[in-house]
Amino acid sequence: MTTSGATPTAASTSPPRSSDPAGSVSFSKASVRDAPVAGERVLLRVDFNVPLEDGRVADDMRIEASLPTIGLLRERGASLVLCSHLGRPGGRPDPALSMRPVGERLGERLGADVVQAPAVVGVEVEELARGLEPGGMLLLENLRFEPGETENDPELAVALGALARLYVNDAFGAAHRAHASTEGVAHVLPGYAGLLLEREVTELTAVVESPERPLVVVLGGAKVSDKVGVIDRFLEIADRILIGGAMCFSFFRAQGIATGDSLVEEEGVELAAEALERAERSDCELSLPVDLVLADRFDAAAERRESGGVEVPDGWMGLDVGPRTAAAYAEAIAGAGTVLWNGPMGAFELEPFAAATRTVAEAVAASPGTTVVGGGDSVAAVRQFGLADRIDWISTGGGASLELLEGRKLPGVEALSDA
Repeated sequence: MTTSGATPTAASTSPPRSSDPAGSVSFSKASVRDAPVAGERVLLRVDFNVPLEDGRVADDMRIEASLPTIGLLRERGASLVLCSHLGRPGGRPDPALSMRPVGERLGERLGADVVQAPAVVGVEVEELARGLEPGGMLLLENLRFEPGETENDPELAVALGALARLYVNDAFGAAHRAHASTEGVAHVLPGYAGLLLEREVTELTAVVESPERPLVVVLGGAKVSDKVGVIDRFLEIADRILIGGAMCFSFFRAQGIATGDSLVEEEGVELAAEALERAERSDCELSLPVDLVLADRFDAAAERRESGGVEVPDGWMGLDVGPRTAAAYAEAIAGAGTVLWNGPMGAFELEPFAAATRTVAEAVAASPGTTVVGGGDSVAAVRQFGLADRIDWISTGGGASLELLEGRKLPGVEALSDA
């Protein structure tokens, strides 16, 4: 069924899941917990693709997420050869995207020395790796300085494998890429899942395979094309899908509703029309906004007004869903047994248009059910509003989390040794 209204579902009496990995979902790959790492060199693929400002790390959330696996390996007597990509240098060295500031921040977080390698692979790098003592750490240069990384070059995979005896992948955010450091090297060395990757897979898989009911999925952001696979999957699984963000305008355009100057993904209009048709045949309720917040331009200082409906006149654009929609979505979230949220409700980076995203974020944080938040903007929102510590699981993977939720296999996970 499909509706533009917002009739909330009944509350679940089930308790939220604990902070341990989801017990109802088994992890099929070998875990770092069981890896024979004492006295061994371990090639650890991490996701240190962090923002830099003035040559320093501006946000170390992804570094922090890797610390449990790093700590476990060091405590068990392994030496670590860490590797990650940073930005998109295009297969050639770029000093502005060196890993050096990242290694410095990691060293600060651990209170330990992190040796910076001068390159990704090569004789000098191999000598540095061989010289590591138990607990020692070597950080390779930006993997994407090597063109063979994104090409999954077997020679680069072998060269990476020569640096260690075991491989651990803890870079869930890159697990959907079949690159030399995520997929190729797992065919060269025995491959294990890090604690973060294992937790990501079990938490996200549990949303699909064993959610507490009702399952409410909140989807926002700009593009239907980015989320259509998730919409399709959850029309079969979820009890309710709540649509917000600029992607709602593709749905409105598909229904012949005027969208004014709002951002509309043209290729998303047909996808939205098809999703509406599938929703009519589904037991899942697909909800669209019933009111909007409009502006005469994309600017925090723009003239702002609330609409009573969803038609947008020429010269105006929708920059947020309206208060009636936000309140109805919050009520549905409050009655959920499981909530999955990916994508903001509006242009929350502009304070006058942040209200609905804040309302949804507060509702997710207050939900008595299990709450999972994924996608960079949604994560940024819960952190901006000071709510991150009230969410059960915040995913570090954008594209990887979407592909896993869609039911697609992740190359970086599939290549690891079976449990």
